[in-house]
Amino acid sequence: MKTIVLTAGLAATVAGAACGAEPLKAVPFTKVKLDGFWQPRIETNRASTIPYDFKKSEETGRIANFARAGGLEQGPFEGIPFNDSDVYKIVEGAAYSLAIHPDPELDRYLDALIAKFAAAQEPDGYLYTARRLFPPEKMPGMSGKERWSNLIASHELYNVGHMYEAAVAHQAATGKTNLMAIVRRNADLIASLWKPGGMGLPSGHEEIEIGLLRLYEATGETRYLDTAKYLMDIRGRPETHKLYGPYAQDHQPVVDQAEAVGHAVRACYLYTAMAHYAALTGDAAYRAACDKLWEDIVTRKMHVTGGHGARHAGEAFGDAYELPNATAYNETCAAIAGALFTHRMLLLHADAKYADVLERILYNGYLSGVALTGDRFFYPNPLEADGRTKFNHGGNERQPWFGCSCCPVNVVRIMPSLQGWFYATARGRLYVNLFDAGRADVEVAGAKVRVTQTTRYPWDGRISIAVDPEKAAEFALMVRIPGWAREQPAPGDLYRYAAPAAPAPTLALNGKAVDFQPLESGYAKVSKVWKKGDVVELNLPMPVRRVISHEAVKDNAGRMSIERGPVVYCLEGADHPDRRVLDISLPVDAALAPEHVPALLGGVTALRGKGLSSRRTETGGIATAPVDVTAIPYNVWCHRGPNEMVVWVPTAPETARPIPLPSLASKAKATASFCHDNDSLDSASDGIDPKNSNDHGIPRMTWWDHRGTKEWIQYEWAEPVKVAGVEVYWFDDTGRGQCRVPKSWRLSTRDGAAWKPVAAQGGFGVARDKFNAVAFEPVSTTALRIDVELGDKVSGGILEWRVHPAAP
Repeated sequence: MKTIVLTAGLAATVAGAACGAEPLKAVPFTKVKLDGFWQPRIETNRASTIPYDFKKSEETGRIANFARAGGLEQGPFEGIPFNDSDVYKIVEGAAYSLAIHPDPELDRYLDALIAKFAAAQEPDGYLYTARRLFPPEKMPGMSGKERWSNLIASHELYNVGHMYEAAVAHQAATGKTNLMAIVRRNADLIASLWKPGGMGLPSGHEEIEIGLLRLYEATGETRYLDTAKYLMDIRGRPETHKLYGPYAQDHQPVVDQAEAVGHAVRACYLYTAMAHYAALTGDAAYRAACDKLWEDIVTRKMHVTGGHGARHAGEAFGDAYELPNATAYNETCAAIAGALFTHRMLLLHADAKYADVLERILYNGYLSGVALTGDRFFYPNPLEADGRTKFNHGGNERQPWFGCSCCPVNVVRIMPSLQGWFYATARGRLYVNLFDAGRADVEVAGAKVRVTQTTRYPWDGRISIAVDPEKAAEFALMVRIPGWAREQPAPGDLYRYAAPAAPAPTLALNGKAVDFQPLESGYAKVSKVWKKGDVVELNLPMPVRRVISHEAVKDNAGRMSIERGPVVYCLEGADHPDRRVLDISLPVDAALAPEHVPALLGGVTALRGKGLSSRRTETGGIATAPVDVTAIPYNVWCHRGPNEMVVWVPTAPETARPIPLPSLASKAKATASFCHDNDSLDSASDGIDPKNSNDHGIPRMTWWDHRGTKEWIQYEWAEPVKVAGVEVYWFDDTGRGQCRVPKSWRLSTRDGAAWKPVAAQGGFGVARDKFNAVAFEPVSTTALRIDVELGDKVSGGILEWRVHPAAP
């Protein structure tokens, strides 16, 4: 195994730390209590999600793996090698919850669970249940007979990174050291191996770097700081190992990376650690790289919901401005990773633009990932849905669990800890970064101060901030003026607001208007000697805004999204006729009136207005009719069953998807030899014309993953129909997947119990990117059947199959 010799070490680290302390220090979540918008979600997380996630981990063997690896019970390893990390993440979330809501029963449960971790740990500190339970050559997805032999896929370091974070949270919440003792043994083992002259393999999935830095902060042990730096520094260095490539951010040294590439969660975990390290040590190269990477994400690759990672393939960032809607991946874990990175950048730079993006992620891309009940979850978070495509790993609504359940267990640790993102202090300043009703107890300028927010944010932009120091104290209150209130929905020009401009925010101190311009990095600065009873009143007007995306985002051409304050809205079928919305267009000047509806989806502000519904005419044109439109917050969509949804709403009927005319195909019942779980048989007859054979933005029917086989699909009618032709648009995702046009096909009609080939007037085409038409002698039948022979080692499918009636 290769080793690496790098210059790193204690002297450089300490010197960096001396001159590069974080400009902002977050006020711990234990010092903040929210009782507005976020309080019920935090309570649901405590009462529902934490016990639910533990229960699912018990049912799926995730917890039993530790007991079995420790010899406490007999049985095989269950699941996938990185299931250990799921349990650690729930423990972290449970510890955060204990800190703000003591629960003796949960405390005892954690102690019993930690005892299983201890039993599974090997004498030298190594802890990885899959390798202990399985001979390495038989482990699922694994290879090699030694530890660390397949770090690109094993998640050995990823798993323990989450354990480190759990230990820091657990010790802070309970004062106990039982989990920290396990972690220290493991981290000392890692530090003894990953050091100059030692191991040269980085972790395939970043996370241990975050855990080591948090462990350094909790213990003061500089070897953990140095080990985190070493693990990051060996990335992209071919002299130490065979590079994993861009997917794992192992294509260039980290300080040379300027574009966010590869798996979005892995990437943002790495960037989070880099930003944290830069803040701890003042490392200028790391800081500069983080600046470039963050700007690349938010100005070219971030969805309007704050979603990260556009591509299903590799769960990865796409190219610049590659921001699809129906096929957007936007993993919930990626939103979380993006929020972690952005919060670290906020602490590093003390600039409100980072809080703007953090807020966008929290209220939209993150919160959509978990149901109001706390026990159903999205893995991907698309910005458009047709109600049929099973985009959510086998489902078209939130699911109770997944084989790889990283998202449900990641949600559970963020919800109770996000209170620690609201306030920060530095150099005689108190920063108000986010808004919600509640209070915080902070220390600033040597004084203890209670800060109390009174507000209905995000539904109302009026925010009262009471500042009550124990004794009079002089400091600056830095109040963020959100970008959305300053005509800046996001950094750069990826998104902009349509005219007219919103009214300007106002600020008052003890009832008197304050001129807070110019802003300091997006913050209004109010400096004074603060006394009990001082109150700052911020008023952020919240008109409904239309958002326009950069012209390079092709999927959003002729469309606008809708925002009010920090909340992104969508149209959902449940609020519209026939549960349809993809046929609706909303003129740019259409009025939308906010209406708070306490009984709707946990209590939300909906937007009401008038739009146009489009319908295909007999002549092939489009007819429109007025339709009442309701927009709801994107974060609560899909609580009323599978249905259509759209974030980027067409501004004209030509861009909408018109309701198709009834047809022979749509009146038939479709069946097939096989259809993939994520696909839909009905899509073959839905009347939606594909853009091309590789159109992933519409529903499809595929035989995936049957390859090289003979398959069929058929239409059946209750009564005989007279037909004389068909057109077939084949699905072929060359360059993306393994579906291709078929090798050959034929068409038959049912005659009694037999199938008879049609008398075709030409060949059976297999061309891409077009309808392949076949005319035949008219025949009366109750069923048509397509038989296909798939290509060698590939599968296939159909985007649309039309049936033409015979002439009268």
